[in-house]
Amino acid sequence: MGQNRLKIGISGSYGGCNLGDEAILQSIVTCIRHSYKDESPEITVFSRNPEDTMKRHKNVVDRSIPVRDFTPNEIMPELKRLDLFVLGGGGILFEGEARNFLREVEIANQLDVPVMVYAIGTGPLEDLSLQKYVRKTLSRAEVITVREKSGQKFLEELGINKEVIVTADPAFLLSAEEVSREDLLSEGFKETGNLVAISVREPGQAAPDLDEDVYLSLIADAADFIVDRFEADVVFIPMEPKDIQHSHGVISRMLQAKEARVLKGDYTSGQVMDIMTRFSFAVGMRLHFLIFAALQGIPFVALPYASKVRGLLNDLEIKMPPLRLVNAGRVAAYIDRFWDEKEEIKNKISQKLPGLKKRALQNNQLLKDLIKRLQEEKNK
Repeated sequence: MGQNRLKIGISGSYGGCNLGDEAILQSIVTCIRHSYKDESPEITVFSRNPEDTMKRHKNVVDRSIPVRDFTPNEIMPELKRLDLFVLGGGGILFEGEARNFLREVEIANQLDVPVMVYAIGTGPLEDLSLQKYVRKTLSRAEVITVREKSGQKFLEELGINKEVIVTADPAFLLSAEEVSREDLLSEGFKETGNLVAISVREPGQAAPDLDEDVYLSLIADAADFIVDRFEADVVFIPMEPKDIQHSHGVISRMLQAKEARVLKGDYTSGQVMDIMTRFSFAVGMRLHFLIFAALQGIPFVALPYASKVRGLLNDLEIKMPPLRLVNAGRVAAYIDRFWDEKEEIKNKISQKLPGLKKRALQNNQLLKDLIKRLQEEKNK
């Protein structure tokens, strides 16, 4: 270990203005800070946008470096100075991005810097050469945790020669940050009446099977149903900048567009979680939007586009078919039924959350145990 401060590096999909990923980072770093209050580790975040990372996490992150701008030779000194390199959390092992995220793990392996893989998500990953690269790179990690059972199955079938531990998403440990009444009023939030939150996402490498026109129209029909059936206003919650465009794309297809709007402010993950308390119901695609709803006890209908969303539904024992197997009528039927069963769903969520939070905390306990073991080996 380092002679002075413990030095920990964390790399994931950070600095991309995605509130889900930033919730993960906030939770990871906060847990580390609470665990080492007296020793105060130096935490470096490998980020796409160091300025944004330092702005969002200025109270808990010491340093941030532009990982995507650095060559392998430039990144080596940053890794060599670390006592532990943490990869995760979040869904980072998918086609098109896995090599980018694993580059630092490969270099850390070359430098004999210990690596912990922390609550990651996996897939889709069909390329055989990429699968081989993942197997070779991750097999040297000291600890591997995944946030879904499907991730454990994927890595074990890939031939990872380490125990793969199923924990839970670190965002389950996020704390809400209060948003002022004035800010809410400026967003057009009414003091009374039904409000329903909606989350969309863009098609991309993490959701290759999404047909944009189909899903935008599907959600527009669902939003119109909510307005008509429950006399509710709908508010679209962007979890990253691209969601704004797709939210407006949905609204443009709505018959009741005047009853819909998009959240405009630049909020932190914790603030969005606080905003969720203003809603009586939620309909969403993005995983962390649904996690925020669950943390605030808001019943929801999920539109599962990927295994990570199905994993959450399995953990909460909420049934919903994959997005590709539903049409407008079926989504409306689920919304209608879940609305009638709101109290039962809230009770189910409240029963399941303590276990999920305990599993999320297990990631940090495994990190602490690893650091202790490495320190003991260093001192022998």
